[in-house]
Amino acid sequence: MKKVLFISLLSCFLLAWLWPSLIISAEKEYPPAPDFTLTDLNGQTISLADFEGKVIFLNFWATWCPPCRQEIPGFIEIYEKYKDKGMVIIGISVDRGVSKVREFVNDTHIPYPVAMFTNEIIKAYQPGRFIPTTIIIDKEKKIRDKHVGYMDKE
Repeated sequence: MKKVLFISLLSCFLLAWLWPSLIISAEKEYPPAPDFTLTDLNGQTISLADFEGKVIFLNFWATWCPPCRQEIPGFIEIYEKYKDKGMVIIGISVDRGVSKVREFVNDTHIPYPVAMFTNEIIKAYQPGRFIPTTIIIDKEKKIRDKHVGYMDKE
């Protein structure tokens, strides 16, 4: 009986002693989002600082990419629904020429800012070799997710 009581007390002590470290390790640290400066297709300069307190979706895509083209209507719908509620989407095209991108944006009526990629943003966010890639930045400017591949609106 004493042995069972001793093991029970020891277990409770260890659990109480380890509990704070278990909670801390369960909290994930999210890396800070690097600042960036881009020029959108309308000639406007945009940077991370412009979207203080907003959730930001950085969507790396290309006009020649079928999954990219497939997900854009969903992004348009989400943008229209949440643009006044603290969410922004920035399309970052990895195409080589701006004319095809401009034509595609006009034809599909993309309402959110679209910019051409720069070496700075590729180096900062490292979207990888596959597109589409969407990086989600929270209101505190922390990178919360990096989604590679088609992303539906759900």
